[in-house]
Amino acid sequence: MSPKYQVIDGHNDFAWECRKQFAYSTEPFEGPIATTQTDYPRLQAGGVAGQFWSVWVNPDKVSGAEQVVATLEQIDFVRRLIHDYPDRLAFTPTAAEARAAIAEGKIASLLGVEGGAQIHGSLAVLRNYARLGARYMTLTWSRTIDWADSATDEARHGGLTDFGREVVREMNRIGVLVDLSHVAPSTMRDALEVTQRPPMVSHSGAIGVNDHPRNVPDDVLAEIGARDGVAMVTFVPSFLTTEEPVTVKHAADHVDHFREVAGVHAVGLGGDFDGSADMPVGLEDVGGYPALFEELERRGWSEQELRGLGTENVLRVLEASDPDYRAFLSEVER
Repeated sequence: MSPKYQVIDGHNDFAWECRKQFAYSTEPFEGPIATTQTDYPRLQAGGVAGQFWSVWVNPDKVSGAEQVVATLEQIDFVRRLIHDYPDRLAFTPTAAEARAAIAEGKIASLLGVEGGAQIHGSLAVLRNYARLGARYMTLTWSRTIDWADSATDEARHGGLTDFGREVVREMNRIGVLVDLSHVAPSTMRDALEVTQRPPMVSHSGAIGVNDHPRNVPDDVLAEIGARDGVAMVTFVPSFLTTEEPVTVKHAADHVDHFREVAGVHAVGLGGDFDGSADMPVGLEDVGGYPALFEELERRGWSEQELRGLGTENVLRVLEASDPDYRAFLSEVER
């Protein structure tokens, strides 16, 4: 029996795990995999109808221009994964393509670049990632970079530099969503001043629930809601609470807070599976989403609201930048 609610998850690090564990082989995806939080059977069990596959590079392992090479390898892996399972996955860089794939019972597959360092200071590299299908970029990862401050590193710029603002403008122009996860609050606020398209947070919690540097302040959440963006709740235990054990209820607390501050139209889910060694009890892997929806139903969320949370809110945000993305691709083809 299929889960009652479907999810388009904002962030999953399965690609990097496949680099580490399987030398980028796509065969393990068939599952079950004992050493990851993701495989096809559990995606089905969780009702994951769409996935932003993170193409992340660990700067502690790969630096400089080699990050560009590693990002291209990550993109290649995701594209090969989709190619090798055509009856299960579909490459869907736009909202219309995602909806069509979901209607066919396939997992809509999208790409998100997790860290502005991966463009190596080059807008041309950013544009080439977009040509290959990347639809969001997280402005930083956990390290401050040459043009933007991270939430979990020493601030050097007071937010975005002039080049950082140029990056955001170019992302708008080519239809790449501005992802505010990982960045310092000053960077969040600077990006919101610059962006002309609905922003996103792909995988974070709420500072108003747990004062962790990776979480989002209420003023930023409110502005994301006012801009018709989407803030997607992650399940990383240390982001959710200082209590033990961490459970589904702690994740639901953040979902409720995002709803209260940003609005029910602006909430989504970005678990960060395979990006954290531990996950909450009941949300240990991608198969756990039904437990969260059951908890939210108990808290009074309506069916329509839960469908928005699961799929429609993020699709709306993607769709708002789809014309820019299509125009960019047409420009490239000329």
